[in-house]
Amino acid sequence: GRGELLTFGGQVMKNVAGYDVSRLMAGSMGVLGVLCEVSLKVLPMPAAQATIELEQDEAEALAWFNARRAQPLPISASSWYRGRLRVRLAGARAAVRSAAHLLGGDPVDADEAARWWQDVRDHELACFGIDAAALAAGECLWRLSVPASAPSLAFPGTAFIEWGGAQRWIRTSAPAADVRAAAARAGGHATLFRAADKSAGTFSPLTAPVMRIHRELKGALDPAGIFNQGRMYSDL
Repeated sequence: GRGELLTFGGQVMKNVAGYDVSRLMAGSMGVLGVLCEVSLKVLPMPAAQATIELEQDEAEALAWFNARRAQPLPISASSWYRGRLRVRLAGARAAVRSAAHLLGGDPVDADEAARWWQDVRDHELACFGIDAAALAAGECLWRLSVPASAPSLAFPGTAFIEWGGAQRWIRTSAPAADVRAAAARAGGHATLFRAADKSAGTFSPLTAPVMRIHRELKGALDPAGIFNQGRMYSDL
């Protein structure tokens, strides 16, 4: 909290000694300071990619994810939406061919698959967009982070599942308390991603000990309270 320019870690490999402030900054949404320069590690594009599709309901898709999590498969992306489970394979050509043969399903055209994964990444699918009328009626978009093995949460509305079942988007008008309680029972938490009324808070409420840690970190790194005050929590 002294206005100094600090540098942490190396540009090639992890070699942080002491308190790793860079990890603390990741996900803090700018409430602790300003990132002036970031070094990124990039990887070459895979030699081959293929997307397969299977017709499954939500419970079947979650069971499918769980059954294949421990298998050495070159899965680089997965999604389930409206009865369609799509899985992207990426890596060496022989590995992709072998995995596609093992998993079965229907191959998805390469151009269609590219559009699908780009729409997933950019939130261009219908389930992510809520028009003004739906927002006014109380419909919200929630992002739930839960254990991949958690069963279906069975909320009224539209669900989109990715990350092998670990990230679940739910578009629903269910009360915020009900959504957060269901996420907590499953061992995770819920973020109010899009809504007309965010008085329930964007992020799940923290316990008193954890909030105390947040406040002390904020006080140490931003004693003047000038960085995105209230961005994560109204009193932080």
